[in-house]
Amino acid sequence: MRRDIKWFVRMIDIPGAPLTDDVEEDRFHTIRVDALAAHHDLVLGALQEIADGTLKNLMVLMPPGSAKSTYCSVVFPAYIMAIKPREQIVLASYASEIAAKQGRRGRQLVKSKGYQALFPDCQLSPDSSAADRWSLTNGSELMAAGILAGMTGNRANGIIVDDPVAGREEAESETIRKKTSEAYLDDLCTRLKPYGWKIIMLTRWHQADLAGGILPANWNGESGNILCRDGQVWRVIRIPAQADRLDDPLGRKVGEYLWPEWFPESHWQPFKRNVRTWTSLYQGLPVPDVGDYFKSDWIKTVEVLPPRSTLAIYGGSDYAVTANGGDYTVHVVVGIDPEGRMYLLDLWRGQSSSDVWIEAFCDLVLKWRPIGWAEETGQIKSGVGPFLTKRMMERRTFTVREAFPTRGDKAVRAQSIRGRMAMQGLYVPIDAPWRADLHSEMMSFPVGVHDDQVDALGLVGQLLDRMTKGQAVKPPPPAPQQLGTVYLEGAPEPVNTTRKNWG
Repeated sequence: MRRDIKWFVRMIDIPGAPLTDDVEEDRFHTIRVDALAAHHDLVLGALQEIADGTLKNLMVLMPPGSAKSTYCSVVFPAYIMAIKPREQIVLASYASEIAAKQGRRGRQLVKSKGYQALFPDCQLSPDSSAADRWSLTNGSELMAAGILAGMTGNRANGIIVDDPVAGREEAESETIRKKTSEAYLDDLCTRLKPYGWKIIMLTRWHQADLAGGILPANWNGESGNILCRDGQVWRVIRIPAQADRLDDPLGRKVGEYLWPEWFPESHWQPFKRNVRTWTSLYQGLPVPDVGDYFKSDWIKTVEVLPPRSTLAIYGGSDYAVTANGGDYTVHVVVGIDPEGRMYLLDLWRGQSSSDVWIEAFCDLVLKWRPIGWAEETGQIKSGVGPFLTKRMMERRTFTVREAFPTRGDKAVRAQSIRGRMAMQGLYVPIDAPWRADLHSEMMSFPVGVHDDQVDALGLVGQLLDRMTKGQAVKPPPPAPQQLGTVYLEGAPEPVNTTRKNWG
């Protein structure tokens, strides 16, 4: 039986959280793994390729609490140092004490009875056993330090970078980002021996973080072997908290959450309310706080939408010609209140064939009963127009579709909706599942990889230029005023009279 890392994980007790808050605590809660979670299995498979020498560069992007440090910074060094004598590893984090904490966990692992039973020839060396620098009797060594600590000394077979920035404040500092990048290139990479390996794992905070400086400029969250800006091919494993791509590395459907056997869906909901936190830390796709075309504060959140009866409702669609071709079909529904404020009531987005998005279109029309619907002239004439009309008749989804010719570039076509947002904002339900993706796309427009949602909103903006706003709810007429009871001559009973009876 091959003693690979997945076998190793099942045979040991992994040191988890320290028993106390003491920074030098050597006692840990233990983790016993009987069945690997899907994302752990995927990451361990890539780590095995590192150990086998078939993979040189690995980047792991996962949300907080997903155990990426446990497997990459604790388990993997202990494993590869045992199977490869004289393996020298440098482990760097945002602070020396954090790196030493992971080193301490790894040291505890190699001292455990389970580890000694598996690798009896790999004892902790009595001459080098500090938490931040320890070695085994087979000559392997681990050095742990802060990434900005100015590491010098021996060369390394591999380097591990585990969360190189401490948090939002450091991530927002251009000075810290520059120093971190320079430390990685000058202090770490220069220590690497020929044919050495690198692992970078982090929770992302900023577009220009260490990962962002390596990934291609047009990277849009895909996983796989990717040629990056440093001229090297990296195995990128991006596992967002909620699947957002058809090619999700775990095979999840769009919308499915990570590690459901450990995290209930309710765990993620508080983080989704802050778009910036959700897109960066939890989805691994940080976006600028202020866009070049749309401004973040133009997108306003609401807990409750206005009464539907007060809104004039319109829709718009940006159709993708080819299913699964990289572009999305997007339907949006917008309501205008009596003051002219815009509410994004609904949004559907998918990389799907025309029969799927046509049904989604009909569903939205039936649900919202819009006054009009905007689309582009060229898109609907590509062959789906007759089928769309047929399904609308069959499902009795009647609305007036207005086609707008394609004119100018995308920024010009979005100018109307942009102007309206600048003046009165775009109000979005705070719990809308599509809010984070919309915010990300708008902040990156017009240079982002995707612009389908903006295109659909831009079409609605053109439609609104010729339409009207909603109407305030009129109060009910006052109840007739009772003036008294009179007896009419010849009437058998008294008659109630109101003011309208007089005059």
